[in-house]
Amino acid sequence: MYELWFGIVAVMLTAYVVLDGYDLGAGALHLVLARTDEERRTVLAAVGPFWDANEVWLLASGGALFVAFPQALAAGLSGFYLAIFLVIWSLILRGVAIEFRSHLHDALWRRFWDALFSLASGLLPVLFGAALGNLIRGVPLTAQGWFQLTLFTTFLPREPVGILDWYTVLAGLFALVALTGHGAAFLAWRTVGPVHDRSRRLTIALFGVLVVLWPLTTLATHVVNPSLLAALPRRPLAWLGLLLAVGGLVTVFVATSRRRSLAAFLGSCAFLAGMALATAACLFPVMLRAMGGPARDITAFNAGASARGLRTALGWWVIGFPLAVAYFAVQFRLHRGKAVVAPDGEGY
Repeated sequence: MYELWFGIVAVMLTAYVVLDGYDLGAGALHLVLARTDEERRTVLAAVGPFWDANEVWLLASGGALFVAFPQALAAGLSGFYLAIFLVIWSLILRGVAIEFRSHLHDALWRRFWDALFSLASGLLPVLFGAALGNLIRGVPLTAQGWFQLTLFTTFLPREPVGILDWYTVLAGLFALVALTGHGAAFLAWRTVGPVHDRSRRLTIALFGVLVVLWPLTTLATHVVNPSLLAALPRRPLAWLGLLLAVGGLVTVFVATSRRRSLAAFLGSCAFLAGMALATAACLFPVMLRAMGGPARDITAFNAGASARGLRTALGWWVIGFPLAVAYFAVQFRLHRGKAVVAPDGEGY
């Protein structure tokens, strides 16, 4: 049951990365891809029907952690207190910027909210990437299973550590490039005209950077956590994820060069999903790695709720998850085709 719930949490977090990732990436590129007010409203029209629903997967993942692995969630929330506040503020400011931006037909007003939307959207992938970097590198867990981190210390991935060091910053940069590339592929699919053309070119450029960053980040991961890659040969799901990621990366380049925007976007989805699957498979069963040694690790087995509680929660999840998937299928069906900019003053 613990293995199943570890997989459920991984699936829900992957859904969040893939779905909210494209509108985070599109938002981070907002000021780069869109030069005029009409073009910026085109970007907002592309992500407008989806962004708030996509964030539900983050809440659902938190709920799944609360039900299945309360100790891991409690330790993570307390230890990453500062980072979580930055995430919450970025999510709030991003939503406010989207909703307030078109309330006034004033250039200064709109430039302010555009800048805030782009800043918050770009900061979130860095924070999420750095958080994953902390989980991979390890945190200073006490014997009671708690930890506390400052923003940074010596900038080295060894004790005393902070949230930021060279490895977690590299992980944040990797996440930023991956999600902005994902967002560019989405906008190339959903838009026409200058925004489409710039998005297509930027998709190639960003995934080209990713080709360089991926092996560098992998090497850095081996330096800070040799056991992670050492687990790869024994984890078939990790190999499946790796193949999915490589296939997705190749698809992005081939499909973009052939102007098949939907296929390129699906390739980007496959890359992100494959990376998440491979990482989760190699990490299992560890949920919070302790820098003091594996004896203090918080794992799916020592942080899980009671078996009875997990069975009850599974019964509700089996009902809720298909409904959520059906909702997103209907949503994409209703908003299929290219993004249409609403008349000025009417929404996005």
